[in-house]
Amino acid sequence: MSQLVETYACVPSAERGRGILISGDSKSNSIIYTNGRSVVIMNLDNPLQVSVYAEHAYPATVARFSPNGEWIASADVSGTMRIWGTHNGFVLKNEFRVLSGRIDDLQWSPDGLRIVACGEGKGKSFVRTFMWDSGTNVGDFDGHSKRVLSCTYKPTRPFRIATSGEDFLVNFYEGPPFKFKLSHRDHANFVNCIRYSPDGSKFISVSSDKKGIIYDGKIGEKIGELSSEGAHTGSIYAVSWSPDGKEVLTVSADKSAKVWEISEDNNGKLKRTLTCPGSGGVEDMLVGCLWLNDHLVTVSLGGTTSIFSASDLDKAPLSISGHMKNVTSLAVLNGNPRVILSSSYDGLIIKWIQGIGYSGKLPRKESSQIKCVAAAEEEFVASGFDNKVWRVSLQEDHYGNADSVDIGSQPKDLCLALLSPELSLISIDSGSCYAKRNKNCVNY
Repeated sequence: MSQLVETYACVPSAERGRGILISGDSKSNSIIYTNGRSVVIMNLDNPLQVSVYAEHAYPATVARFSPNGEWIASADVSGTMRIWGTHNGFVLKNEFRVLSGRIDDLQWSPDGLRIVACGEGKGKSFVRTFMWDSGTNVGDFDGHSKRVLSCTYKPTRPFRIATSGEDFLVNFYEGPPFKFKLSHRDHANFVNCIRYSPDGSKFISVSSDKKGIIYDGKIGEKIGELSSEGAHTGSIYAVSWSPDGKEVLTVSADKSAKVWEISEDNNGKLKRTLTCPGSGGVEDMLVGCLWLNDHLVTVSLGGTTSIFSASDLDKAPLSISGHMKNVTSLAVLNGNPRVILSSSYDGLIIKWIQGIGYSGKLPRKESSQIKCVAAAEEEFVASGFDNKVWRVSLQEDHYGNADSVDIGSQPKDLCLALLSPELSLISIDSGSCYAKRNKNCVNY
């Protein structure tokens, strides 16, 4: 009987110019995020321990654990929210149509009885709070005129909700039932993320205007800002509080993550700028973050997840990556350790090592999409939608040196001869078969 040993997870879906939400459960030390119609749960202590929920009918956008970790609420681009558990498999509790458009953020109330969600809607219906078991509305949320990007629920009584969005506003609501109390327009651009501190004494908003503003958690008035000294030079897409509420983590389009100390006067002073791995390209912009227990998690536009230790910021982060698009082909190299190569629709080839997981992306000079791949010992052969078949060395000092042949038709499949790995066989739509030996190609 076959048994699942380990899972190599996809990376979170990301979109340039938008932040993404990753959240977590402090009890299990797991993070949760979305990609396509899937919701992915990954254990930070063992990133190969992964669960994937794929029951949404439309691309999922956000997911969160309930306060007790027993249930998960996940939402999608259609405005639908599903509430489910992981007890003996996936169990659906409820499904509600919450908004008329995409849901961008959601959060449970601290007592686990209500959920607030925000995103796109018609008219003024950009935010909704409801009872998680019945779907009954718990208040009215006037005050926004455009898409609401983020929402946060005060974790202590008296309960409050704060929201922020594309109209540059931060709105504050009292309840339940919730009613509009006041609004702030201190930001000069999209307000991408808003989060309450763990003790509920304050909340913070971050914006594409590169500023972070701190507010009183009970009355909603502005009380401080993140310092302009050492500030981000690009849009701030996400923010997350430390478990003790004394520090915050921010990530930005300037490709940096920063840790800020929140002083007694409620202003933020830069403590440390974290250097995330990468080549410095657009794909290294940071679009999501989470402070979970001792882990500082950042996510780049290209999908690379970096995990820092909060207790030892000098320690190099663990970097995890994977595919963002559909995987099209797999190849296995039987060695010790066993190496697995996977290719995806966007032309990315990733190397995995059994028992370890992600081991790097294979650089390519070609930009074509990959259709199939085969590997043997120290090289692999791949075919793409450009009608070419190419052979690349797996030795690091020869990465990217591809020997390609144009066969004039789109390959359907390929394989390598077991006893003569320099020989590859390629089939095409017409039913023909090609044998490729090094640079030569013969039609059969």
